[in-house]
Amino acid sequence: MLASLVSALERFFFRHRLATLSALAVITLVMGVFASRLEMSAGFDKQLPQQHAFIKTFNEYRDVLFGANRIIVVLHAKNGDIWNKKAMTRLYDITQTLFFMPGIDRRSVTSLWTPNTRAVQITEEGMKAEDVVGGDVTVDTLDEQAIVGIRERTIIGGFVGSLVANDHSGAMVVAELADPDPQTGKRLNYLEFSQHLEDALRAKYSDADYDVQIIGFAKQMGDIGAGAKGVVGFFVLAFFLTVLAVYWYTRSWALTFLPLFCSLVSVVWQFGTITLLGFGLDPLAILVPFLVFAIGVSHGVQQVNFISKEVCAGADGMTAARRSFGGLFIPGTLALITAFVGFATLVLVPIPMIRELAITASVGVAYKIVTNLIMLPVLASYFRFDAAYVSRIERLRERRDNVMIRLGRLAEPRQAAIGGLFCLVLMGVAVWQSQGRHIGHVLPGAPELRADSRYNQDVESVVNHFSLGLDLFTVAVETPTGGCYRHDVMNYVDRLTWYLGNVPGVLSAQSLPALAKLSASGVNEGNPKWASLPLDELSLGEAVRQVPEGLRLYNADCTLLPVNLYLADHKASTLKRVVQAVEQYRASHAMDGVNVRLASGNAGVQAATNEVVEVSELPMMLYVYLTILLLVFLVYRDWRAMIACCLPLTLATFLGYWFMKALDIGLTVATLPVMVLAVGIGVDYAFYIYNRLQLHLAEGIDIVSAFKLALREVGVATVFTALTLSVGVATWSFSALKFQADMGQLLTFMFMVNMIMAITLLPAIAVLLDTLIPRKGPVRAPVIAH
Repeated sequence: MLASLVSALERFFFRHRLATLSALAVITLVMGVFASRLEMSAGFDKQLPQQHAFIKTFNEYRDVLFGANRIIVVLHAKNGDIWNKKAMTRLYDITQTLFFMPGIDRRSVTSLWTPNTRAVQITEEGMKAEDVVGGDVTVDTLDEQAIVGIRERTIIGGFVGSLVANDHSGAMVVAELADPDPQTGKRLNYLEFSQHLEDALRAKYSDADYDVQIIGFAKQMGDIGAGAKGVVGFFVLAFFLTVLAVYWYTRSWALTFLPLFCSLVSVVWQFGTITLLGFGLDPLAILVPFLVFAIGVSHGVQQVNFISKEVCAGADGMTAARRSFGGLFIPGTLALITAFVGFATLVLVPIPMIRELAITASVGVAYKIVTNLIMLPVLASYFRFDAAYVSRIERLRERRDNVMIRLGRLAEPRQAAIGGLFCLVLMGVAVWQSQGRHIGHVLPGAPELRADSRYNQDVESVVNHFSLGLDLFTVAVETPTGGCYRHDVMNYVDRLTWYLGNVPGVLSAQSLPALAKLSASGVNEGNPKWASLPLDELSLGEAVRQVPEGLRLYNADCTLLPVNLYLADHKASTLKRVVQAVEQYRASHAMDGVNVRLASGNAGVQAATNEVVEVSELPMMLYVYLTILLLVFLVYRDWRAMIACCLPLTLATFLGYWFMKALDIGLTVATLPVMVLAVGIGVDYAFYIYNRLQLHLAEGIDIVSAFKLALREVGVATVFTALTLSVGVATWSFSALKFQADMGQLLTFMFMVNMIMAITLLPAIAVLLDTLIPRKGPVRAPVIAH
């Protein structure tokens, strides 16, 4: 049935070549128009697993708690401190600029110049609270005496280490972003906002004396987006290297540009589809279209290899193209369906950005069936090959065949047994070494950027000069109404705060009871013996009222008492340790009417994302492998094919995990799609080799000889494809973005390992299976047209 379908498709497309190509040209022009409108877009909420319990807590209280979407601007004096009129004036200007900047939640803006920064001190007359910068102080009235007063109140208020650097060399302005805009409902364009920060703050207020440092999700995504635009340059370099490599392989400019052109057409279609679907190109997914391009080149090389082989056998261009169509349509479609399913399974990850990526990547891979399996051979049918080309290719193929003949000895029983044993040992080592691999971010700062990037340098400077951790993990404690006036409830939260503050990786813990105890001490002459929660409700209420509302440590009806944990970093190990500590305390110290919920803050959001990625990875891999097994069985009807195709792929996958662990590449929303893709591309080699193997087995050739013939026919193309793709993606190692460099190294490794497994382990397994369990009947021929 499949054979007749392939034959029917072959007759249709080659009888209507001009109509087919004309229709494809029209589609390309239309998609090209839409592709030209594609824009790069990034969004905070797109990164969040919306159905995760942590994110539900974050969304429910995002207007009450300090959110995960903060922007921090630091004015840093290159020499001296900030206690002078020039520095304080510039800090005021930065505060005002940020306050009126579109996308900023003005209620959250905090600096020495904002009225929500108050200093509380104990005097002979009792407690005294006043603004750090009094209402009678303006930029025009700033003098030495006023600055001395501001400095004293900053120290008294305990803002050294938080709003002011420990060495007084810098001051901070903190704000949260309003996304979406509460008035217009529009989403914030993070790339434009990041550039606005550069233009309105860094460029304007930095000079020889002062430096402006900017960190936060928006700035991070802006820097990633700026670096992602540079990937076009690496794509051009990779394309140029691919052109040279394919020409070296084909020795024909026509056959060189044919697979590259068809692969580019599918990328144009993909970009047009992204625009039609209303999506943008996320900076973290910028590599995916070029990976889809790489898949097309891989299949295109197999096509031109088949065509050149047929030409050398005496066929003309039309005949060679038709035979290529019939011979590779089924294995090519199998490989592309596998890659399609691999991307489609990413839809199961409840993170909008990954689901968006899954849809667009799946569409791109599906287009390859048309552009690389139909368009390419139809275009090739118009080519003519002279006798000089045939002679040149025959000599070239003879030299390459000699290499494959020597490699084919691996299929001999003795070598197969040795190779199988070696790979079995390697599998055990790879599985062992891949244990304990990293989930989530491994390095501090923005792991997508290099350590010497401006953003990570800013992060390092802020961490070194301020005591406040930049990674905020908020535990939401829900209480009965008026919970902050009940001693038992406040005492529970206080004990929770103390417990979590002593978890390794937590720099400091902040909550309403902790500050209320300080207030209670303050109204008792600052005696530390009185630094405890008052038992009397009225006294407790008085202590609570001394805590500034701007700290957001309680809501209006006192039904929410958050505990803010400032972490040393957002490494996966740190986040997991904090989450486990909260869950253990919640389970062992339950209290009626009090509900401890996880989690908000940027670290809480990251913890949720890590959990989703970790939980989603295994099911997705199993779905991809199950799809491969089913497709192989349905087409070849041979359980041996299932083992021979999937076992090398499994070994390559575990070697990839080992590689990630060794290079400190964590499994994140950026790397998860790449590992799934590596499985989809890796099985391509096995499909093409096993398809030729089964053809020769069906002709009655023994397994060893059949494998030697299969390697001679498609082995060179398989090796060359892996080398070409590896050279192309290896150039990404020089990208300014660390995650792109990591992906370049990871994909280079996976391309090469999958190729090596396909030409060594696959024949070893197949020969061992046939030797140990001989076939009882004739081999079913694969679905090809000749």
